[in-house]
Amino acid sequence: MTDPLDEQDDASTPLAEEEREDLIPSYITLRSELNEAEQANILEAEEWAFARKRDVLDERFLTNLHKRMFGRVWRWAGKFRQSERNIGVDAYRIPNDLRHLLNDCRYWIENGTYDSDEIATRFHHRLVLIHTFPNGNGRHARLATDLLLTALGRPRFTWGRINLVDTNETRKAYVTALRAADNHDYKSLQEFVRS
Repeated sequence: MTDPLDEQDDASTPLAEEEREDLIPSYITLRSELNEAEQANILEAEEWAFARKRDVLDERFLTNLHKRMFGRVWRWAGKFRQSERNIGVDAYRIPNDLRHLLNDCRYWIENGTYDSDEIATRFHHRLVLIHTFPNGNGRHARLATDLLLTALGRPRFTWGRINLVDTNETRKAYVTALRAADNHDYKSLQEFVRS
């Protein structure tokens, strides 16, 4: 079985009919058009998100952030996934696991359990691991993590300095670091986010 985090994103690939069902823009037929529309939407959301201080550790904010990131492209934006995937927790566990993550993160901050970068790294990993939405989870988790970092008075992560939607060595390093964190080894992910 292939790892969905390793899947390629061939820009010239036509979207399958089932992939187009929940698309809002009717002109999108190719993966490259989808990537472009999503990126434009994400840039607008990023501008909105960083315009003022946000409570990143709030479930409503996180769902609203996802909706702002993908709401011009997908009808399901901002809604928890309802189906099982070969990645992420069981769909019925999403609200509870997300609540636990947010409570854990608040505890880490209030008690100085970890330094700010490690808190953000652990937050990011768990948010990706939960796989809250039908799609866009990595991009959502990276933006949410950067917002958390700025709230903690730290600079945003560099995320390997390359677009992680493209399949390349940087994405492979990112996925490898996430997999190590699945086994409670955060060292590689902490190094990657600041590389």
